[in-house]
Amino acid sequence: MCRFQMNMVITTVSPSVRMPGSASISCLGPWPKDVGIIAMELYFPSQFVDQAELEQFDGVPAGKYTVGLGQARMGFCSDCEDINSLCLTVVQRLMERNSLSYDSVGRLEVGTETIIDKSKSVKTVIMQLFEDSGNTDVEGIDTTNACYGGTAALFNAVNWVESSSWDGRYALVVAGDIAVYATGSARPTGGAGAVAMLVGPNAPLAFERGLRGTHMQHAYDFYKPDLMSEYPVVDGKLSIECYLSALDRCYSVFRNKIHAQWQRESSEKRFSLEDFGFLVFHSPYCKLVQKSLARLMLNDFLSHPNPDTETGPFTGLEAFRDVRPEDTYFDRDVEKAFMKASADLFERKTKPSLLISNQNGNMYTPSVYGCLASLIAQRTASQIAGQRIGVFSYGSGFAATLYSLRVTQDHTPGSSLDKLVSSLSDLKLRLDSRSKVSPAVFSENMKLREETHHLASYIPRGSVDDLFPGTWYLTRVDEKHRREYARRPLDHDLPTEPELIHTNSGTKTEHIPSPAKKMPRIPATMPSSEAAAVSN
Repeated sequence: MCRFQMNMVITTVSPSVRMPGSASISCLGPWPKDVGIIAMELYFPSQFVDQAELEQFDGVPAGKYTVGLGQARMGFCSDCEDINSLCLTVVQRLMERNSLSYDSVGRLEVGTETIIDKSKSVKTVIMQLFEDSGNTDVEGIDTTNACYGGTAALFNAVNWVESSSWDGRYALVVAGDIAVYATGSARPTGGAGAVAMLVGPNAPLAFERGLRGTHMQHAYDFYKPDLMSEYPVVDGKLSIECYLSALDRCYSVFRNKIHAQWQRESSEKRFSLEDFGFLVFHSPYCKLVQKSLARLMLNDFLSHPNPDTETGPFTGLEAFRDVRPEDTYFDRDVEKAFMKASADLFERKTKPSLLISNQNGNMYTPSVYGCLASLIAQRTASQIAGQRIGVFSYGSGFAATLYSLRVTQDHTPGSSLDKLVSSLSDLKLRLDSRSKVSPAVFSENMKLREETHHLASYIPRGSVDDLFPGTWYLTRVDEKHRREYARRPLDHDLPTEPELIHTNSGTKTEHIPSPAKKMPRIPATMPSSEAAAVSN
């Protein structure tokens, strides 16, 4: 007999029931309660190109990008922003807006596929923000697998808080990318941005334990083999097929797991899309998300033992009863029928999440979390309290997970949920405050990035004056490819002299005072305790 002792409770387990080293749930010690996302912060570029104008510039039929892809605007970075500056900006903004001290963070992990160094992680650059606090005891590094890297980093953070390694401090997860494509059909599915998430117990968005459906498989649907180029190699049709097949399989595993939980509770209820309060998806472009929700309805229909095709959501779908999911990825009749059948579900459960995707484009690793933030920003705390939010994350190559978050019931003023919602309430205002540039200027910026992003001894040419207040930016790349950054003041009225972060140079280390000491904080929101590819 093997015996596991946790908190003076002894449980006896039969060794013949499970593999060595495993333990039943009854053998586990107490877990931190409601581990999940406590706070979120977003960064997106201050400039965008209009997709309707880009259609004209590219000489494609009107509606190809705006209707066919469902995109309205696309944010992009000039050459004075890179993945390091994006992540510096979003981390410092989260820390300032939530009045957090840097010594309150014990884990920092970055999910990104925007690689500017084959060895040095983005996380190490962000650690410069921690220097004044003296906190170097911070676990975590970069995690990479196309657009799935942010989700992997988030899972690692949750696992850390729920593990014996946890020391009681917060985990900080950063997902950031710059999505750019060569001239062609995939270019309008680009975008850029970063999301930072504070992870810990007693969270307003708590992970539901044991409810993850994951699918991992090898495919060359989207990949970046040329280390001198920011551009990927894309098989558009295969990319869409991989995305939809992963969605099918993740949903099947998720349903099996929640059915098993319900059966242990003596419930024979069948899980369906109605059991999600909201559903958010990795969004390469908005139209694929709408098709994905329709895809899940197809799954519900095919798995139902006796669907009602006379009344209710499955009305008129009897002709599709015997289709095989693997034969329907590009079946127009199936797609059209189930998009129509799921239209009401889409309006209620998913469309609110597409604000960032529609207005800024695909951010790669932050994409699904931009969708989550968009949903929260457009709902009151009382509207989302107690809801189950389904989250589907996909990364090419390929890796995918469908998991669920449970929103806390407490939506009283001053609650953690109220603070989270309030902190994101300015999202649309921030999107509307950006500057529109012409497609010609956008194209010039893409050409400049293409020619210079890998260069040493380079001074960026982009205008710093156009950046949002508080944005970090690249000031130079020296002859050894070492990068230096500065930050725009938070307030337009402050002196324009930037704060600098320098690289180590020889034996002398140049250091700066903490920006929090030189600039006023933003008010706190919480206490310190088709031809287009899936595009990743």
